[in-house]
Amino acid sequence: MVENAFDLDGFDRKILDVIAVDGRITVTDLAKRIGLSKSPTQARLRRLEETGVVRGYRALFDPIRLGRDHVAFVEVKLSDTRESALAAFNKAVTQIPEIEQCHLIAGSFDYLLKVRTAGMGSYRLVLAEKLSTLPNVANTSTYVAMQAVKEEAVAPQKGNS
Repeated sequence: MVENAFDLDGFDRKILDVIAVDGRITVTDLAKRIGLSKSPTQARLRRLEETGVVRGYRALFDPIRLGRDHVAFVEVKLSDTRESALAAFNKAVTQIPEIEQCHLIAGSFDYLLKVRTAGMGSYRLVLAEKLSTLPNVANTSTYVAMQAVKEEAVAPQKGNS
């Protein structure tokens, strides 16, 4: 069971399905799409926002059109994995804009990073000047993505999976 799981009914899930694809939909149009009137739809949406199920709304940019088409996945092995070392690494990672994702991993390395830059030269500088200087980094291994086959924001799942 997920910590802090929130009980969602069918209408809540329909709301999430719609706004995952169209976050700019009006409440009136949302109500029509899910089969409720405007007031209960608005109340449900507000509850989903207030409880943190919906954390916000944002624009999605095309990184290729913005000149950031180089994606590297980086395995990071730390020299120290005590809680204070992990906290220091976690805090430092949030300050590097090229890191799109950072995950603590159970396995042969400690973290997996998704790093997006303009090209190999840019990535090399990020690796040398930023990633390698993060707290407690012992070593890194880089895997360059050749093509994004599927790359989407997380959408709500049907049912209680």
